[in-house]
Amino acid sequence: MANPTTTSRTTTYPASKRRRLSDDNHHSLLPGLPDHIAHLCLSLVSQATLYSVCRSWRRLIYSGSIPPFRSIYTLSLPTTAAACRGGDRHNQMLRLSSFDPISSKWITIDSPSLLPFLHRLSVRHPSFTSRNLPVQSLSVSGNLVLLAATSSDLLPALPHPLVFNPVSNSWSSGPPLSTPRRWCAAGSLQGTVIVASGIGSHYTQTVARSVEKWVLRNTESSDRKRGDSDGVWEKMRSLRNAKLCRESIDAVGWRGKLCMVNVKGDYAKEGFVYHVDSDKWVAMPEGMLGGWRGPATAMDEETMYVVDESRGILKRYNDDGDDWSEVMEDERLKGAEYIAAGGGKVCVACEKDVRILVVDVVATPPRLWVVETPAGHEILALHILPRMSLMEF
Repeated sequence: MANPTTTSRTTTYPASKRRRLSDDNHHSLLPGLPDHIAHLCLSLVSQATLYSVCRSWRRLIYSGSIPPFRSIYTLSLPTTAAACRGGDRHNQMLRLSSFDPISSKWITIDSPSLLPFLHRLSVRHPSFTSRNLPVQSLSVSGNLVLLAATSSDLLPALPHPLVFNPVSNSWSSGPPLSTPRRWCAAGSLQGTVIVASGIGSHYTQTVARSVEKWVLRNTESSDRKRGDSDGVWEKMRSLRNAKLCRESIDAVGWRGKLCMVNVKGDYAKEGFVYHVDSDKWVAMPEGMLGGWRGPATAMDEETMYVVDESRGILKRYNDDGDDWSEVMEDERLKGAEYIAAGGGKVCVACEKDVRILVVDVVATPPRLWVVETPAGHEILALHILPRMSLMEF
């Protein structure tokens, strides 16, 4: 680090001030080395360590010079108590937040361009006092895609997908669906969004049996500007029946296939597997279906995990034996409702809980720790995406 900075020979500053001024004026990441060499050296150091040393290194980890680390993202709504204090409990604004694991801070993401759509969404409705209306969202190629929701008059609230790029902190619009819908089966695989079944402004067999896909253009670059995402929805082979339109269904992208069940929770259910390349639907393998007793996800579309929400067990699917192996059992996993995986971590949120459970499934034995969620909000969706690049130091 350079020598302390002064304004004259007779004027000095306290040590803390001198360090701060020195850091502000010091543009070299590693004195004596060009920045491109310094990038290579510093890339070998953990980003948590870089964050704690100096501002220039802290700025580096939030720049585009090194790959972004993973962060937790949530869609949430004020809790019932908070909503009652704030006024109309049935028309509260959806919030998108990001937890930065390096600084251990939650960031509320302002979305002015999204406000007209957020005002249409209805998550709590007098006709559904015992449950929230679903807001369906996906993680697709490092982006968050809002796909389906319900309006206050119980109609589809989103005419087209809304895409959030966390690296550039920008929103864009996807192509309009042929029929906007809610309560559909939705998933992503290799950058492709697939929507199956659902209900439009009213129930029809055509929509309930329909399948459409949309290839999302890679928008991870930080220079991505706000605008419309490329592509159109392509109609695929129709379903044989309309069993997937009874509630919102999370389809899990895994090894070139989308896997899903028709009922959430630890109940008897039917399982379906969609082969995207061949556009064919087959029954889910018996062992996979038998162990699917809660929310499921896949790590990099390669390793599938599920939480047995009744027993509080995180399990991993074994394709060779068509069975599930136990990763971890913990009482806090009981009642699991939302799950996401990425970067060697599986994150789980339970109904009405104010915590996110993070399991390091790469460690031996697996480790679990807790991330407290923003006060006064309940989680509606959970994702793991690249960190944002908006922090100022």
